[in-house]
Amino acid sequence: MDSNTTLLIINPKAGTVSKQGMEALVASRLGFTPDVAYTTGRGSARSLATEAAARGYKAVIAAGGDGTINETAAALLHTGIALGIIPCGSGNGLARHLAIPMDTAGAVDIIAEGHIDHCDYGTADGSPFFCTFGVGFDAAVSEKFDRQQRRGRLTYLRNTFEEYLRYHPETYTISTDDQVISDKAFLVAVCNASQYGNNAYIAPKASMTDGLLDVTVIHAGSPITTAFVGVDLLTGFIERNMLIDTFKARHVTIERNDAGPAHLDGEPRRLGASIDIECHPGALNIFTPIDTPAFTPIITPMRAFMRDIHYGVKQIFKL
Repeated sequence: MDSNTTLLIINPKAGTVSKQGMEALVASRLGFTPDVAYTTGRGSARSLATEAAARGYKAVIAAGGDGTINETAAALLHTGIALGIIPCGSGNGLARHLAIPMDTAGAVDIIAEGHIDHCDYGTADGSPFFCTFGVGFDAAVSEKFDRQQRRGRLTYLRNTFEEYLRYHPETYTISTDDQVISDKAFLVAVCNASQYGNNAYIAPKASMTDGLLDVTVIHAGSPITTAFVGVDLLTGFIERNMLIDTFKARHVTIERNDAGPAHLDGEPRRLGASIDIECHPGALNIFTPIDTPAFTPIITPMRAFMRDIHYGVKQIFKL
């Protein structure tokens, strides 16, 4: 990896952290100055990464939120080009799953180590996702949030609460090669990675290198019992909840009564009544930490929470 074969894509508007000085910081940690390109809007990162692949780059580093990372990753599928991740968004689901630090210096140090995992990705009716695909409540929230003029975490939390008060579970039939589940569900999540982002673990045992997707079905319950699922999302005990079924599969078909909302990594889509979901093993090369500890309920979320506090303090006081 060197300056002639590495492209740094920066989304200047991602998150709330200033990108001033990022080029110099990345160069100092890598030991060379990569080529740099800035995004200009939705779809820009994918175009830049596609061009980088055509020009023979060996590595593309994406500095931005989940949208920037996912666009870049989609362009690099099946190319053998390594993806470096500098998380700058609010959720940072893919980076968090891979235990990539939230601070720029730490994230670049992971890239500099040069360790690469050959990671899986999923498709829903042919469209790629890297963390989670979902139908049900989370898809309804994503669709509602996408229509809002004001963005940010507070807007998302307000939309989540409002949608929760009026949401009516639907009936789904989930089929794999060896089982069929048909029931009224609050949501169905098909996961390549363990979390939505912000350390909300929808599939704590998910792996991006096992060639399988983790399916989490949250069955319909009372408003109180369903609310407790949210606690289990944050502690990692979701698989012990009586409302939840979890299993692994290479291929999943979800059938519902009508076409409606869905989401791919939080991005809303309108998909049909029957949705075909598939895992594609080892098709995306990503710079990852050499050693990643196994997930442990309570312990892993608490460590992540403490790291976020530490990083937040550093940002406030510019440490």
